[in-house]
Amino acid sequence: MKKLFGLTAALLFTAGAASASQKIVSFEHAYKGGSIDRSIESVGGKVTKKFELIDALVAVFPDNLKDAAIYSLKGVTAVDEDRYIRWIEEAAAPQLPSMESALNMVRTGEGWDAPVFAEVRPAADPAEQEIPWGVKRVNAASAWDYTAGKGVKVAVVDTGVDFKHADLAANYKGGYNAIVSTASPMDDHGHGTHVSGTIAGVKDLKGVVGVAPQADLYGVKVLDKNGSGQYSWIVDGIEWAIKNHMDVINMSLGGRSGTDALAQVMKKAKEAGVTVVCAAGNDSGPVNYPAKYPEAIAVSASDSADKLASFSSKGAEIAVIAPGVNITSCKKGGGLTTMSGTSMASPHVAGLAVLAVGAGAKNPDEVRAMLQKAASPLPGLKPTDQGAGLVDAFKLVR
Repeated sequence: MKKLFGLTAALLFTAGAASASQKIVSFEHAYKGGSIDRSIESVGGKVTKKFELIDALVAVFPDNLKDAAIYSLKGVTAVDEDRYIRWIEEAAAPQLPSMESALNMVRTGEGWDAPVFAEVRPAADPAEQEIPWGVKRVNAASAWDYTAGKGVKVAVVDTGVDFKHADLAANYKGGYNAIVSTASPMDDHGHGTHVSGTIAGVKDLKGVVGVAPQADLYGVKVLDKNGSGQYSWIVDGIEWAIKNHMDVINMSLGGRSGTDALAQVMKKAKEAGVTVVCAAGNDSGPVNYPAKYPEAIAVSASDSADKLASFSSKGAEIAVIAPGVNITSCKKGGGLTTMSGTSMASPHVAGLAVLAVGAGAKNPDEVRAMLQKAASPLPGLKPTDQGAGLVDAFKLVR
């Protein structure tokens, strides 16, 4: 078992205890309140956090206590280790050729896909130059005369957001830090800032513009400077988004397994009318959690040639595909950077989900239906690679 650090270490409940383990305990609704607390205390445990919207809590137990003892408590339905794991990993992307090689390929007409070249060649029009290739590929600009997401609330559940970034500050409306509740959700990693730019970068002829450039952006910090976090942090962040009436959540994060509490809060999000968009994963294998849950809109990644990215996870859970290779967006501390992964594909779809809400979608089922209706299958890819295909924003809002 990995030893938890920082705040978690401070939760050890007796000075003499050699070690302790942190668990997420789920229980029958009838036991919510004091009775479950007393039951946990009866086996030497201490409750450290109670979730409000789901029937689960976090507790610290003696390290030598078997899960069977916790399961024996009246009303307990599930016991999961509150593991601290790495939830994000940037995928390796193909290197762009040199400008000399690019020009030679253009002259010969061989060896390189044209859409990539469009990103290497400087755009003469600043308005065009501001739009990254992925935002162009989903045809986002064609929707902006109809809706650019104004008034739609989107939460980036991630490493936080650099809310001082020039491309994000105007749209940033607040947030929450699930790791240290008294701290701001300022990004100390960079991943959440990059994701945010793809969703809601402002349209100002500088930097980059996002798919929904007038959306209300909220940062929900559930991962630390290492891109790692505990399951309970993510559940807490989703609860915050539900309680604060977000319309869309983006989670560009994933793990190989879920927990009962995570499954519960995903259901609560859908019941509350929150559309949850998730990255499928970067291990070329099955779809990761939380994208694997049926409430999630799971997104795989494509490259500039409309092929499935080599790293992209896939499976029957995939709803749509979006650009995820060599995506330029906001960099923590200012400026721009390029990253690859289904983490970069997911915010394209989260931005499209914001546009769908702006165009009249009233609940997650309507958002999903609109996205899939506006999608076209990419040639040569299976449904398990791409779901309904690549979404066209013009078809989404027309």
